[in-house]
Amino acid sequence: MKIVFLGGGNMANALIGGMLKQGFAATDITVIDPGAEARQKLSDSYGVRTLASASEADHAGDLLMLAVKPQQMKDAVAPLVPKLGQALVVSIAAGLDIAALSRFLGGHPRIVRCMPNTPALVGAGITGLCAAPAVDAAGKAAADRVLKAVGTTVWIDDEGKMDGVTALSGSGPAYVFLFIEALQQAAAELGFTPEQGRQLAIETVQGAAALAAQSPEPAAILRERVTSKGGTTEAALNKMAECGVKPGIVAGVHAAEARGKELGKLLGAA
Repeated sequence: MKIVFLGGGNMANALIGGMLKQGFAATDITVIDPGAEARQKLSDSYGVRTLASASEADHAGDLLMLAVKPQQMKDAVAPLVPKLGQALVVSIAAGLDIAALSRFLGGHPRIVRCMPNTPALVGAGITGLCAAPAVDAAGKAAADRVLKAVGTTVWIDDEGKMDGVTALSGSGPAYVFLFIEALQQAAAELGFTPEQGRQLAIETVQGAAALAAQSPEPAAILRERVTSKGGTTEAALNKMAECGVKPGIVAGVHAAEARGKELGKLLGAA
């Protein structure tokens, strides 16, 4: 399978590195990026072919990965439209829906829309994917194989829920980083060194996430098991409830979804 990346930024780097570890051949991968430094890094790190412009490409590959900013998408893909053929187009650009992508691509029907997240940079990402009706099982399998190179995947049948995916997992790492940041601040106020606070906070989050992933019990049950009546955890959770922590997180996710819908309309109207 010949794969062409339009854009060679951080997520493209993560995907290419993961794909090579999963058995993809560097000789089957081409990256189009206008930045000379980015192209040199990709060539040196992975041995892939690089091009400075989409106009230099003689084809769009069997799979075209759109990894440019959504604001740049319409102009960036224009030179590739006559070269698409039957290529499967996979977009990791936030906000742009399948209809807008198809319009930018001259009505091309074989499109998979994806929303990865930044833990993909360390091979621990999760990606939500949604396919256009024209994408068959083989096309879905190809997209799934590429995105699984940097983590796990979840297929969404209703594209309308992709803004929810963005709000939950796409933006989600920021919510977790905020929690870690708060724990480190509390650690500093309790007299711990920055190094001690960082280790205690990060490894607590990692351990709790690992326990939640391995346990069949809901998170609420796991929380209750840590919370003794009249104990320290209960005191902390009561104060957090008083401050509106949980409702604030839920409201934040809803706000992210609403903003995603707004941005999608703006970007798709280009």
